[in-house]
Amino acid sequence: MAKVTHYSARGTKKRRIRYFFYVVILLMAILFAVTIYIRHIYLERLKPLNNSQQSHLITVPSGSSLKSISDELQNDGIIRSSWAFEWYVRNDSNAINNLQAGTYNLRSNQTIQQIVTVLTQGEAVNAVVILPGQRIDQIQQALINDGFSETSVKAALNPAQYVSQFPMLAGLPQGATLEGFLYPNSFQKNTDTKVTNIIDQSLEEMQDQLTPQITNAFGKQGLSVIQAVTLASIVEQEVNKPSDKPVVAQVFLSRLRAGMNLGSDVTAYYGSIINNQKPSLSYDSPYNTLLHTGLPPGPISNVTSDDLNAVANPASTSYLYFVTGDNGVTYYAQTLTQHDQQVQAYCQKACSSSQ
Repeated sequence: MAKVTHYSARGTKKRRIRYFFYVVILLMAILFAVTIYIRHIYLERLKPLNNSQQSHLITVPSGSSLKSISDELQNDGIIRSSWAFEWYVRNDSNAINNLQAGTYNLRSNQTIQQIVTVLTQGEAVNAVVILPGQRIDQIQQALINDGFSETSVKAALNPAQYVSQFPMLAGLPQGATLEGFLYPNSFQKNTDTKVTNIIDQSLEEMQDQLTPQITNAFGKQGLSVIQAVTLASIVEQEVNKPSDKPVVAQVFLSRLRAGMNLGSDVTAYYGSIINNQKPSLSYDSPYNTLLHTGLPPGPISNVTSDDLNAVANPASTSYLYFVTGDNGVTYYAQTLTQHDQQVQAYCQKACSSSQ
C-alpha cells in the first residue's frame, strides 16, 4: 500500500509568511541602499564644480523659472548639476520663495548652498544686460534705461567707429546698423563705464564667436558672415529649443537653394516694426520673406552661439516646412500637404493669432 504524505496547511502558511517577510526585508534593504546612494550622489553634486576663482556675471531675468535658472547655471559652468540645484531649492522653503532677479557675480568654486545664498539675499552687481533675441532699438532703449544718455547711446551704436577693429563688420552695407552683431551677455558697470565700453565688449564677444571654423562652415553653406548672421537671427526668433535650431536652419537653407520664399513670419513682423507699423504679416518691406525670395537685407535681432552653430552645422534633413504648435513642440514636414495637416492639428491658437 502506497504511503500517503499529508501536508499541513498551517506549515504552508508559515512558509509563505516567512517568504513574504524575507522579500519585504530584501526590498527594504535595496530601498535603503538606493536611498543612501542617491543621497551620496546628491551631496556630491552640491559641491563646487572646480577650484577656479574666475567670476561669471549671471543674469536672472524677472519671472525666471527655477528650471531655467538651474539650467543656465549648469550650462555656464557654475554648478555640477541642475537637478541638484533644483532639489536643494525646492527643499528649502526660504530659498524657493526668495530667489531674486538681478545680475550676480558667481564662481564655480562656490557650493550650491553658497550660490543659493547669493541669489536669495539679492547680492546683485551693477551690470548692463543685453538679452538674446533683442533688436537694436530694444538694446538702445535698455542702455538708456541703464543710465546712459540718449545722445551717447546713439553715438556709440554707430558702426563706423568699429569697422576697422572688427573684421566681421567689414561687409556691412552702406547705412546698416549693428543689428545682429551685439552679442548677448551681462557687462559689469561702474561710475567710470562709458557706453562705448559696453558696445566694444559685446562686439568683441561676437567676434570671438565667429571663429575661422565657424566662418569656413558658413562658406560651405554658401553664406557670407553677414548672410549667416542674418539667417541665425531668424532661427533665434523662430524657435527656442537648441535641438530644434539645426533642423530649422536646414529648412531655411533648403528653401533658399530651391528658390522658395523663406516664409518666415518673424521677418515680416520685423519689417513692419522697424517702420513704426503694427506687427503684420502683410506689410510689404524688404524684410518680409513671405512676399520676397532670398534672405532679408540684414539680421532681425542679435544671436547666440546656438544660432550660429545651427547655421554653420545644419541638420541633415529633407524638410521644407515647420510649425511650432500650441504645446511648444515644433513639427516638421516635407510637403505642403503634411504641413497644412500639422497646422490644423497642432497650431490652432498660435497660428490663428499670427494671421
